[in-house]
Amino acid sequence: MSRGKAPRFGGGWTEAKLGVIAKYLRSYTTALKEQPSKERPFQKAYIDAFAGTGYREARRDDEGLQTADLLLPDLAEREPQALLDGSARVALRTEPRFDKYIFIERSAGRCTQLESLKGEFPELANDIGIRQGEANAEIREICWADWASNRAVLFLDPYGMQVEWQTLEAVASTRAIDMWLLFPLGIGVNRLLKRTGDIPASWRNRLNILLGTDEWYDEFYSVEVTPTLFGDDQERVVKASMDTIGRYFTKRLKTIFAGVADRPGVLRNSANSPLYLLCFAVANKHGAPVALRIANHLLKDLR
Repeated sequence: MSRGKAPRFGGGWTEAKLGVIAKYLRSYTTALKEQPSKERPFQKAYIDAFAGTGYREARRDDEGLQTADLLLPDLAEREPQALLDGSARVALRTEPRFDKYIFIERSAGRCTQLESLKGEFPELANDIGIRQGEANAEIREICWADWASNRAVLFLDPYGMQVEWQTLEAVASTRAIDMWLLFPLGIGVNRLLKRTGDIPASWRNRLNILLGTDEWYDEFYSVEVTPTLFGDDQERVVKASMDTIGRYFTKRLKTIFAGVADRPGVLRNSANSPLYLLCFAVANKHGAPVALRIANHLLKDLR
């Protein structure tokens, strides 16, 4: 398939997501071009976990992943779907440029494909790093570095619910990383929250890992008691709306990050059902006001 002619999937939301990221990256590298000083500016990195091939792909799962782990399960079919310019290429095209590009991918085959980006962007080849490994482990290792003279933008664009809360804590602890995260609201979390409130143990554990607590259950479920004509009470379990779930996750992010966008972008499918929240959080308290102002402006069209 020739580059630039790939059929597109997911309606306009994928393009909208990448458009927001592209604009933020340009604003970010421009704002930090001579910070903290012209003589010794920060070394700026772009980190992309779940980088894939630099394109975004929707297809039937080949590796036994559950529905909640698919990129776009309502579009998954027998034959591979489309390819679309992804965040890796968006970052590599950003001007002013980053000093370092780190792409993380678990699949050896996809890492090999990512290596081809060095040939596509030869002037950046020496600054492109491909890390094969599990994204959470790789990100945590990166976060252990000395960040005093370094800054970064991290884009977490998982296929489903792979991101772990401990990873987000590690990102926040750097006090140096701006993070964009796709939170699998409708495509993952909402599907695991059964309307009856009877959630299998494995699903509960997955939600605990994602949200960093088991207290979510009391936030997402309540019991309504209604008197009957026969003098007794009837109980009914009430599940939280997706708005409530989204607000809860935003509140959780605020417990560890210096700044968090109050109103994430909402990425919807063609039926207008929410798939993801595009969340933004800043680890550095000094840069938070400017970063949030830019991010909130860019997110307006996705709300």
